[in-house]
Amino acid sequence: MKWGILATGNIAGKFAQTVGKMEKEEQVVAVGSRSLERGKEFAEKYGISTYYASYEELLADRQVEAVYVATPNRLHFEDCKKCLEAGKHVLCEKPLTTKREESEELYRLAEEKGLFLMEAFWIRFLPLYDKMRELLAEGVIGKLQKAECRYGFEASGIRRTRKLMPELGGGALMDIGIYNLGFIQMVLNMVPERIETEMKLNELGTDDYSSLTLWYPGGVRADSVQATDRLIERNAVITGTKGSIFLPDFQHAVKMTVQPLDKEAWDVELPVEINGFEYEIREVSRCVAEGKSFSRIHSPQDSIALIRLMDEIRQIWRERYGENGYRG
Repeated sequence: MKWGILATGNIAGKFAQTVGKMEKEEQVVAVGSRSLERGKEFAEKYGISTYYASYEELLADRQVEAVYVATPNRLHFEDCKKCLEAGKHVLCEKPLTTKREESEELYRLAEEKGLFLMEAFWIRFLPLYDKMRELLAEGVIGKLQKAECRYGFEASGIRRTRKLMPELGGGALMDIGIYNLGFIQMVLNMVPERIETEMKLNELGTDDYSSLTLWYPGGVRADSVQATDRLIERNAVITGTKGSIFLPDFQHAVKMTVQPLDKEAWDVELPVEINGFEYEIREVSRCVAEGKSFSRIHSPQDSIALIRLMDEIRQIWRERYGENGYRG
């Protein structure tokens, strides 16, 4: 696959670095920036032959088959739409959009044009999660009862402003809470019936800390904590009637401990080849080669369900704090 990268931030750099270490069939052939200087600097750093001072020029490049969209959250909808209208396959950083209706529109457009579109929820493609899903399907820990995950880091300075600005679709929920909710979705594969939530409102009108309790059919429960104002270890626990699974780092998942109630615990370790991004990149190429518009591993239904849930959570916060309080 010949890739173009739209934007030149840190996550775009990680993508370029990953492709550079992959098989030769994967290539980044061009990068688009709003600044010629930044585009040139990015291209030179990652060994990319072509750079542009506008996104429009990147999308007009005929050698580019697929585009990795790495712009701020609030811009994803328009940027993805432009890519699809230009005839490019798209892998877009999460969240795909900041509104359910926008995600639905993009998936419809991709299907109409016969193009591939996927939200870059890279952790779903990790080898360890293939094994975890296998163990859960086998009933190793019995009937699922609870899933818990937490993730937090301290953002400061310009990074904090960028992560939290409502104009950019910021806030801890949209930035990293989506990892938590995506993990819970992958494990439980259900729609919550009830949401309980607490949130810390920051001076920008978004959330820099929140806790969620999601209740599912049959009394199944999920707890999630996400923060950009404190360090919280990225661990997760899945509990069933016959045992539990502990992940010391559910985002960079390479190890888990399986603890049945009636047996000794054992560890499962499945390291990644590069950094984990390589698996979603290969999934895009595989689906495109097979003429598919969507992935079954992280499907449009999965993506839309995530943004719908975040819409519901944010609506609770708007009602609690008022439109002039919470602006995310």
